[in-house]
Amino acid sequence: MSDNLIVRTASAYTYPLLIKNLLQFPVANNPDQEIIYRDQLRYTYRTLHERVARLANTLRALGVKQGDTVAVMDWDSHRYLECFFAVPMIGAVLHTINVKLSPEQILFTIDHAEDDVLLVHSDFLPILEQVKGRISTVRDYVLLKENDGTPDSHISFTGEYEALLADAEPTCDYPDLDEHSRATTFYTTGTTGLPKGVYFSHRQLVLHTLGAMAAVCSPESQGRVHQNDVYMPMTPMFHVHAWGFPYIATCMGLKQVYPGRYAPDMLLNLIDQEQVTFSHCVPTILHMLFKHPHSEEIDLSRWKVVIGGSALSKALCLEGLRRGIDIYTGYGMSETCPVLTLALVKPDMLDAPDEDQVEIRCKTGLTLPLVDLRIVDEEMNELPHDGEQTGEIVVRSPWLTQGYLKDKKNSEMLWAGGYLHTGDVASIDQQGYLKISDRIKDVIKTGGEWISSLELEDIVGHHPAVCEVAVIGQPDERWGERPLALVVLKADLKEPPTAKQIAAHVHEYTETGIISKQVLLMKVRFVEGIDKTSVGKVDKRALRGKYV
Repeated sequence: MSDNLIVRTASAYTYPLLIKNLLQFPVANNPDQEIIYRDQLRYTYRTLHERVARLANTLRALGVKQGDTVAVMDWDSHRYLECFFAVPMIGAVLHTINVKLSPEQILFTIDHAEDDVLLVHSDFLPILEQVKGRISTVRDYVLLKENDGTPDSHISFTGEYEALLADAEPTCDYPDLDEHSRATTFYTTGTTGLPKGVYFSHRQLVLHTLGAMAAVCSPESQGRVHQNDVYMPMTPMFHVHAWGFPYIATCMGLKQVYPGRYAPDMLLNLIDQEQVTFSHCVPTILHMLFKHPHSEEIDLSRWKVVIGGSALSKALCLEGLRRGIDIYTGYGMSETCPVLTLALVKPDMLDAPDEDQVEIRCKTGLTLPLVDLRIVDEEMNELPHDGEQTGEIVVRSPWLTQGYLKDKKNSEMLWAGGYLHTGDVASIDQQGYLKISDRIKDVIKTGGEWISSLELEDIVGHHPAVCEVAVIGQPDERWGERPLALVVLKADLKEPPTAKQIAAHVHEYTETGIISKQVLLMKVRFVEGIDKTSVGKVDKRALRGKYV
């Protein structure tokens, strides 16, 4: 049998899939496009290219070499974007620290990742002050700040970010690395035990960028991202590269707006003043914006918003559509880089009423190119795509983490059977739309029947007095478990509903067969707020500890 491998000419260049190559197009073709930080700074892609080079040279001057780790603690900023490129482009690993973890968890991630250099915004110095004496790996600290003042800190800084960049050369030669070299590390939120490190190579990040770009740029209209769009993330940049969209926006040469710390006034002002047309966030952020007293004064009709992290409720989706927002779901997880699916509406569905489109927009969506996603039973048998049978989502794709950093046991569990196990339960309909019904650990078994906490949350959330809801299982001697609905009511209600009235609302849905009558065993408890994880997801582990 003849060898069918291509013959490589000795002088031919084998083009590696490296992050540096994502920066070539906008600098060459759209150098004067703007990148904006809050209401404080504007510069062009030409300047971005220079600042990335200055940062790369600064890090090299600090002794950073290939394989070293550079960590960042910052708000969503132009500085973070510069780190997205400069750090991996010199062969180092970018560790995006989750600043919403506890100080002890942050200490664990710094030591576990073996950070060599730490770039830290002055706002997060109090966190570092609590653990500074126990950090064993960091040799240089670089200060990031917004003003001319000198923060009161016991930390010895090698220098201040802008001053160091000003002294560095504006050009840099970047090596041709092995595309399989690790580029970034991020830690899961640690709702079950210590945070786990996931990691991604240059090749994986480039392919995720291209795959997600193909998905969001392909539609004729709904959800389509194009070169005239204005991008603003509302997902923390520390959380899996802000879902990878800054790489996409940069590669496409879009105008980019970085909001810093999330404040409703600032977000709405930037959307209005900079004409933002594309964002992504968790439902909590959108709720926050909708509740703002000036929200109705802002024209949101040109805005496309991908919702992820938690389920998009039908009520929130309808409110978004009422405001003219092109709102739809995206799905992924820390381990998947993250985007796997997008709930884009097919062309033949676009003329349907909003109420019908909501059913599609709130589903988990269609897979991206290069994503092999299946639903399987406990024996890894693939289940039919009939919209009824549910199983665990398992997936293969070229951009999935290959394991957990320094954690062989959990890595093997993650990849059992050669597919990455998500822990999510879902069905797939005949049109290919995935719909998650629950996390494996969050499905409630009542009287021998499985109840989806997500479906029940969506139904309770349809009550006009309900602002937020989370459903957990409560142990019951007779039924095994009963659903417990933790409900946050809307503010300033003239006649707040009773628990019985909420239950009666749910009962209407059982009469039509939308959900099992076992949900009539649901208890309702009114609460002041719903616990969230550091990235804005409902923290059901914390809720169980508090209310069960």
